[in-house]
Amino acid sequence: MNKIRSVLITVISLLAVIIYAVFFLNDGIHESRRPADGELIVTTIDIGQGDSQLIQQGDNAILIDSGEYSERKKLIDTLNSLGLKSLDYVIATHPHTDHMGSLNVVIDTYDVKHIMMPNVTANTVSFEKLLESISKKNLRIERPVPGKSIAAGIMKLEILAPNADKYANSNNYSIVARLEWGHTSFLFTSDAEALSEKEILDKGFNVSADVLKLGHHGSVSSTSDKFLDKVNPRIAVISRAIDNKYGHPHKETIDKLNEKNITVYDTATMGTITMRSDGTKITVTSEK
Repeated sequence: MNKIRSVLITVISLLAVIIYAVFFLNDGIHESRRPADGELIVTTIDIGQGDSQLIQQGDNAILIDSGEYSERKKLIDTLNSLGLKSLDYVIATHPHTDHMGSLNVVIDTYDVKHIMMPNVTANTVSFEKLLESISKKNLRIERPVPGKSIAAGIMKLEILAPNADKYANSNNYSIVARLEWGHTSFLFTSDAEALSEKEILDKGFNVSADVLKLGHHGSVSSTSDKFLDKVNPRIAVISRAIDNKYGHPHKETIDKLNEKNITVYDTATMGTITMRSDGTKITVTSEK
């Protein structure tokens, strides 16, 4: 009897281990790249001389821009590695190819619920392809309204710009957005230049943020003194290619950041940059 009882105990123990592995460990494998409950992840994807940020919380996600069409494979590979299945919002901040060149591929690849673009067009192949993909998926283009927010699950992204109907410089059509997560905050400025920054401040919008995605890849045309003072970030992120022909980031911008002891993260030297917020603190890791 003791021998039978011993065998039964062994069998039951083995079954318990198997059940645990199937229902808990496997679940952990599938969920490991997704944000934990209460955690927000902001990933600035290294796609060369361009912009692309993925914001994830739970099962919800927002993609801001995509980089050039030539970077589409790297973009999709990165999004897949982050466990992306669907997008609540895709935001094409303005119709420059270094920002929206691969968005047609994104829309063709994933389940996209909403698309937001400013009310401006471009005579480019990339822009036409984007419109075709939007039409094929029967999506309705939403226009940014400053002061209004868009929601993805419990995330809310407040739109701050553009604040005019017409601009001489297409960069100023850029959608600028701010996100709060608990006591932490992020400001995404695309290519908005000093004119747009002034309009945002004149409207009295709250721009304070722990993390500032530098406007126009760190160009001297953005990150004006007054705007930087109001944002008062602890961290600045630059999305760019190394040795790019524009000389981004410009020395004047870097000098401003250094004077204020702002920590700078740069995709050109660090690769893809991941920021995790639990609502109180922000943890930063980089690919390189």
